[in-house]
Amino acid sequence: MYIKKILLIIVLAGIVVGGVFAYKVYDAFFLPNTQFNNEKAYVFIPTNTTEEELKTILEPLLLDVNSFEAAAKRKGYLNKIKGGKYAISKDMNNNEIIGVLRSKNIPVRVAFNNQETLVNLAGRIAAQIEADSISLLKAFNDVTFLKDNGFNKDTKLAMYIPNSYDFYWNISPEGFRDKMLKEYRRFWNDARLAKAKKIGLTPLEVSSLAAIVHKESAKIDERPKVAGLYLNRLRKKMLLQADPTVIYALKLHSGDFNKVIKRVLYKDLEIDSPYNTYKYAGVPPGPITMPDISAIDAVLNAKKHNYYYFVADVKNFGYHMFAETLAQHNRNKKQYIRWINSKKIMR
Repeated sequence: MYIKKILLIIVLAGIVVGGVFAYKVYDAFFLPNTQFNNEKAYVFIPTNTTEEELKTILEPLLLDVNSFEAAAKRKGYLNKIKGGKYAISKDMNNNEIIGVLRSKNIPVRVAFNNQETLVNLAGRIAAQIEADSISLLKAFNDVTFLKDNGFNKDTKLAMYIPNSYDFYWNISPEGFRDKMLKEYRRFWNDARLAKAKKIGLTPLEVSSLAAIVHKESAKIDERPKVAGLYLNRLRKKMLLQADPTVIYALKLHSGDFNKVIKRVLYKDLEIDSPYNTYKYAGVPPGPITMPDISAIDAVLNAKKHNYYYFVADVKNFGYHMFAETLAQHNRNKKQYIRWINSKKIMR
């Protein structure tokens, strides 16, 4: 009888211990463990994050970070922590959270506009993904990559088409660069390639001319007209004589791309640079900025007309006055010179 009581006590104790264990397991895996009120919270986990670093990242979002740690250990997640951006939903339990962190890396929307240098682009991208600007710039300037893909130090800017793209937040610098190459090739589809061939330019030459068009006019509806003017000049073997190329040459010479130059002086036209279209014929050796899609398409779909000259229209700011002859242009130019002098813009 005594032995039976002992056995019964042992069985009951086992049931109790088992129940407590089962509850703890259930608690660790299946009870809600979030403490935010929004429907979702986003977490960014850097590459090579340690267990302690992960706890620090998740702690503000969880009711009990220790129960998460226990569950993550049991599921083997802590040995394979993955970097990325993840969305944790309100009232998720540890089991669900681990499932998300294990396989639900979500992309981020990365956007950039026209940049004059790859240094500027690297800084812009580094603010949106995990990679730092130095590692990005190193990938952008990789000589072997550029050579293998038909670019050089002058044309490398053309590979980056300003737009919005989806990337994983933890993508490597080389991964980002390689995907941008794919986007560049996708952009230059058969239709655009055919249009470039029709006007006698390569895609890289189109980008170089489009960069000038982009700088000359901020008005998208005017850009095809400006592009048509420059194409007219190319066909006539005339110098492009584009002020933005001189400004770029001055910045390139000084190494200071933050310099603001509002007025091109006659002495500036003497700078000896392949980017100075007052001295050298044809399009520059590379783009002076990243032209946006509207500028590239403006060149590919340039408006046909007989204009060869243009100057800023001070009565309709942002737009230009166009002329077919130099005499007409000189008359138009007088009003611009009077205006710029009245504003005392000397540089």
